[in-house]
Amino acid sequence: MFVPLTIKDHLERADLVYGNRIGIIDEPDQPAQPMVDMTYGSFAAKAKSMAKGFEELGVAQQGRVAMVSHNASRMLTFLFGTAAWGRIGVPINFRLNHEEISYIIDHSGAEVLIVDPELEDTLKEVKVKHFLTMGSDSDEVLFKKGEPSPWIPDEDATATINYTSGTTARPKGVEMTHRMLWTNAAIFGWQTGVNDRDVYLHTLPMFHCNGWGMPFALTAMGVPQVVLRKVDGKEILNRIEKHGVTLMCGAPAVVAAILDAASEWDGPIPGSGKTRIVVAGAPPPTSIIERIETELNWEFIQIYGLTETAPLLTMSRGRSEWDELSTSERAKLLGRAGAPALGVSLNVTEDGEICARSNHVLKGYWDQPEATSEAIRDGWFHTGDGGFIDEDNYVTIADRKKDVIISGGENVSSIEVEDVLFAHEQVTEVAVIGVPDEKWGETVKALVVVEGDISEKELIEFCRSKLAHYKCPTSIEFRGELARTATGKLQKYKLRAPYWEGHEKLVN
Repeated sequence: MFVPLTIKDHLERADLVYGNRIGIIDEPDQPAQPMVDMTYGSFAAKAKSMAKGFEELGVAQQGRVAMVSHNASRMLTFLFGTAAWGRIGVPINFRLNHEEISYIIDHSGAEVLIVDPELEDTLKEVKVKHFLTMGSDSDEVLFKKGEPSPWIPDEDATATINYTSGTTARPKGVEMTHRMLWTNAAIFGWQTGVNDRDVYLHTLPMFHCNGWGMPFALTAMGVPQVVLRKVDGKEILNRIEKHGVTLMCGAPAVVAAILDAASEWDGPIPGSGKTRIVVAGAPPPTSIIERIETELNWEFIQIYGLTETAPLLTMSRGRSEWDELSTSERAKLLGRAGAPALGVSLNVTEDGEICARSNHVLKGYWDQPEATSEAIRDGWFHTGDGGFIDEDNYVTIADRKKDVIISGGENVSSIEVEDVLFAHEQVTEVAVIGVPDEKWGETVKALVVVEGDISEKELIEFCRSKLAHYKCPTSIEFRGELARTATGKLQKYKLRAPYWEGHEKLVN
């Protein structure tokens, strides 16, 4: 018997088994009217009524619907209300600017754009057939009574298109199929031990690789999901204490915020001995891993992956063989990217690039066949990350082959930033690199050669007028010249080297 694997499976199980359980606890402090705490039964009904709403707006199955939002229960509903009835969701990074989001809407062919009220003024001029601002008014358009047209399940159909910043100035749309999302959710949930006694806190942006696929795994297992709109260390601890949170995911910047708040927390640390945190986006220093274990008494889990892999490729989690080791010894082992997840095969090319194959590698880049052919060659997905596999079959990420900087878990294309700086009439040469940063893992630094007199502050402000702020340099260093090969190619490894002295890895 063959039964297609689709996103709807997770929603149907939640409705069937956990229909009377509170499943979604919305963010109370947001510009859109919060959706009151929903049982999984009412959540499933909301997703179905959203599908009906898209149908009445004229969006056909496999048509695209986009949303730009901070974490919110409507965003969770969107992940199911699109894909579970055969449409394609396009969750977009809310940190992007008007031009970047306009490009994504145009490139994906999205017919509907739903935006957070906080972003309405910035995005209201984006050209799209239907523009809706989240809230009670748009709810009347989005949530309709009645049965949406049935969709013939197809596990190979595209469920979401997730745009990722790579080495090119324009983002690429990663096509994720129902099968990809299903297998990633099942394996991620299994290996992190997701169960119906958990309580999850959404510290990770839901747009980011569909919240790493966790919303699907959590829904299937009836896990209460607490929505956190914006990351704040003290508020994270408050929510853990109030709701009994046992699991969350985030970039190293989230960990840094929690540790800062914990240092001033009055009383026992919430979640001590109960909470586990899954970290990815950049390998955290071993000192941070030690602090998670000693100061918070939480379990640290690290994963490695990309949007193109939905994202899970490897997981580093404590094992019984390490129980007798010291905290520092265990932290060193946990600092590796991890062992291959179930169903994942990895190898390393002669020039040190990590390649992967699994059931949740991307279908392709939306409308970019050449980029797809470049990424998937001879049956292997080329990650662009450099590293090695040790004798224990654990992966360590040692360098980045592509010119991508990962700051606070977000990809920044160095080429995109360089293009903006080159547009300034006084800049004659520029190289953008990632340098270590205690809070963000790494941060954007520009090395520039200029004509005339201009300040660091002026150049940073120039970038901020044209790019999402997280992509902009946090520092600029003026040089007389930049290191190049005999053929004129920038030697970025030489430019980066002084800033990474004392680091075992060239990613932080």
